[in-house]
Formats: sequence, C-alpha cells, structure tokens
Amino acid sequence: MHSSARIFPRPNLPPAQSLRADTYNMYCLMPTDERPTTNDASPDELWMEEALRCAQRALEIGEVPVGAVVVRSGQIVGRGWNRNITDSDSTAHAEIVALRQAGATVGNHRLSDCDLFVTIEPCAMCSGAMVHARIKRLVYGSDDPKAGAVHSMMQVVNHPQLNHKIEVRCGVSAGRSAELLQTFFKNRR
Repeated sequence: MHSSARIFPRPNLPPAQSLRADTYNMYCLMPTDERPTTNDASPDELWMEEALRCAQRALEIGEVPVGAVVVRSGQIVGRGWNRNITDSDSTAHAEIVALRQAGATVGNHRLSDCDLFVTIEPCAMCSGAMVHARIKRLVYGSDDPKAGAVHSMMQVVNHPQLNHKIEVRCGVSAGRSAELLQTFFKNRR
C-alpha cells in the first residue's frame, strides 16, 4: 500500500499546508492510497521519496529502515539512513547522519534555511539536534508511538519553553514508511 498525506481541516478552520506541533490537534492528516508521480506529487512527496530510498539503503545493510534528507533551496544537502549497527554508534540515526552531512555541505552547524524529511517521527535525540541546528521545517512519514518526540511520546520539537519553533508536517507517505518498518520487524521475528 502506498500513501501520501492530505490535510483535512476540522470544520470552520482554514486549510493549512503544514502544521506547527502546537496546532497538531487542530488538523487531521488523512493518508490516501495514491502514490505520487512527478506530474501530481507535491515537493514534499518527492523529497519523501528520497528519504524512502535512504530507508531502503538502511534495510539493505540490516539496519532499521529509517531514511532522511535535508533540503536547502530545492537541493539535497544531506542524506542519511540508520547506521547504528554498522558504525557501532548509538547516535547514528538517519536524521543525525543527514544533519551532519548538511552541516558539512553548507559549512555551518545552523541550518535555518533547511527542511528535514524523515520517514518516521524523530526520537528525542534527533528532535533535540533539529532544534540545535535551527531546522526551518520538518516533514515526516509515520508516527512513532513508542519513541516519537514531536507529539507521540513527548514534545521536544516546539516545546513551549524553547526559543526555536519548527514548522511540522506529518503523514507524508506514512503508509509506505510504516510498511517498511513493519516488514523489517516481521522478518526479524
């Protein structure tokens, strides 16, 4: 099953193209069974395709299939996929790898004009790294009810006491992202 996200506002609310975590409950993101093509896909869906390719690379090396890309001015400046086992590094999550590469590419640890696309809701470590990097926008696929730190388990991204706010859009290609993870864990059992 392939999916992309559509934003369906609740009654009497204006439509939105993206969400902030503090307004997450104001909108409902409903997955559809449509696979984007280059003719009808939004830029978010096309960048998420790249993140899904990165997740596939993680799967091929026996890692949990999570992928991420950092985009600046319509160009990928960082790619990452989980490498925890391969690198014997507990911090080698897809988002961290992509953020490190993006920082090296642009020559700055601040990535305030960059968007991060990741196949699953980031954990606390990755969410904290995004806040420190000053990522402008986060787009992710499926929620992570066990470790998600955007809104599922805790709210690190856009915590009310932090001074940096990240625009958030969730549910883009959520079905495909979740399917990759489910297949991986099913095969490990």
